[in-house]
Amino acid sequence: MRRYAIYKGLQRPLVYRGFKGKFIGWGIGSLVLGLVGGGLLGALSSMYLGAVVTLAVIAGGLTFTFQRQKGGLHVKTRSTALFVHQAKLKHYGKTTSGNL
Repeated sequence: MRRYAIYKGLQRPLVYRGFKGKFIGWGIGSLVLGLVGGGLLGALSSMYLGAVVTLAVIAGGLTFTFQRQKGGLHVKTRSTALFVHQAKLKHYGKTTSGNL
């Protein structure tokens, strides 16, 4: 009987230049948004203004992505409120009329 190795995929999250998992897409999105937005602004107004906006959007987007990545790959809600769950118990076997 022959045995073949089975590829089971990645055993850890995908990492590229410090970005993990879904945040790789967020980083690429901020780069594209900065380049397109700054390019359009540079074409419509001043080339220097477009360059400043490009650098600001890319730096801001990557900083935001790094900050969100520190929270983990999944969004977690942490509430500080106190939750009280009401007990809804049914009393089986008891009757209210007294007659059995």
